[in-house]
Amino acid sequence: MSLAGRVAIVTGAGGGLGREHALFLARQGARLVVNDLAQDAADRVAAEIVAAGGEAIGIAASVTDPAGISAMVARTMGRWGRIDILVNNAGILRDKSFGKMTLEDFSLVVDVHLMGAAICTKAVWEIMREQKHGRIVMTTSSSGLYGNFGQANYGAAKMALVGLMQTLGLEGEKYNIRVNCLAPTAATGMTEGVLSEQGLALLDPALVSPGLLALVSDGAPTRAILCAGAGHFARASVTLSSGRYIGGGADAGDRVIEHWAQISDPADEIVPAYGFTQAERELASAGMDESIAATVR
Repeated sequence: MSLAGRVAIVTGAGGGLGREHALFLARQGARLVVNDLAQDAADRVAAEIVAAGGEAIGIAASVTDPAGISAMVARTMGRWGRIDILVNNAGILRDKSFGKMTLEDFSLVVDVHLMGAAICTKAVWEIMREQKHGRIVMTTSSSGLYGNFGQANYGAAKMALVGLMQTLGLEGEKYNIRVNCLAPTAATGMTEGVLSEQGLALLDPALVSPGLLALVSDGAPTRAILCAGAGHFARASVTLSSGRYIGGGADAGDRVIEHWAQISDPADEIVPAYGFTQAERELASAGMDESIAATVR
């Protein structure tokens, strides 16, 4: 029971992957807030947890409704007095090629995935800072990390969550708030019609949820992207190649093209510790050694 005494909120947990997340965390000893748009769906999953000997409540709220999420957080604090874990799982799909996609469908998907995660995270952030403990999981996707045809809205939102994770991981570090991403592949209502029946059978959502333990336990990393599906786990990273100094001049653009292979060479690439690593490397290449990180924290 490695999460005994911890309180976890899982959004979009009335079914599919979110349900598996909630059940898994409860088996590790966490007390669960099962969030979903539908109260009956949230209550059913909460009842499953209680029937298995755990503690849980179901709360209906849209992740895009700041007032509803604030009320959910207030109710959680009134019941258990703390919030240790937030799993931002809620999401929707509106797949179409970009040329056929309406801006309304683009905005809707970004609103649910990105703004929904931001709204929920903002609602628990000060609580976690004050208690000096917090574990936040963003749900990203290979569609954001690498792209998928017909998912411009979904991919944009999912990669934006990686950027949110990177910054919140830095800002939360001194408060023992660790922020990570989970990139799941699972057979849910959102993947029906995308994968074969055989593939869907192998991609049981229950095989993804164990990855959460590494991301929310006391020894969790921060700013990690964990890819999970069919019982397989891997880490993804946003990397930076060593590059090449080109300088300026009228022919600088031509020299970028000429040295494209060296600029792109992944042999000595790194995972930057923070965004200004790029600027520091660029200045060093131009002959100026300057650390920016200390000036912006």
